[in-house]
Amino acid sequence: MTDNPSAESRARPAEIIFEVTEAVEGGYDARALGYSIYTQGEGWDDLKEMARDAVLCHFDEDGAPRVIRLHLVREEAIAV
Repeated sequence: MTDNPSAESRARPAEIIFEVTEAVEGGYDARALGYSIYTQGEGWDDLKEMARDAVLCHFDEDGAPRVIRLHLVREEAIAV
């Protein structure tokens, strides 16, 4: 057995998904599913840029996923 990880374990993820919620103080909060990545943005375009930067900081240049998905989750309570 060698100390080098197999090519399969080093495979580049095809995509990374962020769960996005509206922040109480305005803007958006985003948390990556399955990774320790969290970011915020003042607006939607700002959030996209911040998510891209956060992913590139977390992964090696060759290991970053090719696609970043932002999944907006909106919570609302409805009285019955």
